[in-house]
Amino acid sequence: MERTVTIFGSSIPKQGEEQYEIAYQLGAKLAEEGFNICTGGYGGIMEAASKGAYDKGGLVYAVTVDNLNSLPNPYITIEVRGKTLFERIEKLIEMGDAYVVLQGGTGTFLELAAVWEYANKKLQHEKPIICHSQMWKEIVRVINEQMNYEGKRTDLVDITEDVNQIVSKLKSKLF
Repeated sequence: MERTVTIFGSSIPKQGEEQYEIAYQLGAKLAEEGFNICTGGYGGIMEAASKGAYDKGGLVYAVTVDNLNSLPNPYITIEVRGKTLFERIEKLIEMGDAYVVLQGGTGTFLELAAVWEYANKKLQHEKPIICHSQMWKEIVRVINEQMNYEGKRTDLVDITEDVNQIVSKLKSKLF
């Protein structure tokens, strides 16, 4: 049974930088364990995760968007095009059996908020959401305080600092 992990993250990191290398390791380990990956298809973390999976023979989906004037990275097996940013996010959500959120800015925050809200509102069957980095740990803690106040679930987003733990958690939840 094929499973696809959608990876969200910044388009800024370059090869040799820590965030890029973490994404590369994640993509490679996921491919080694039989996962497909899906990213937004451009540079930075999206490129790194795609390259890691591609280098290990994994299937790499990318959801690009017509109104961004950027070229997709070269490590894509199948490109899916969206017309708008929101259509792109919707396709990234639909294609994923799980989501991993690496470091990023407002775009990555929007993607995390979207998958979290889908889970919160039960708009799709429950899918794992795993965030990596201290930044997300603090953001998730603050949002979960509000979720607790509202009487909503506070166990929808998992946090880890370790790529191997991410892969292990995904294997236990998806296979």
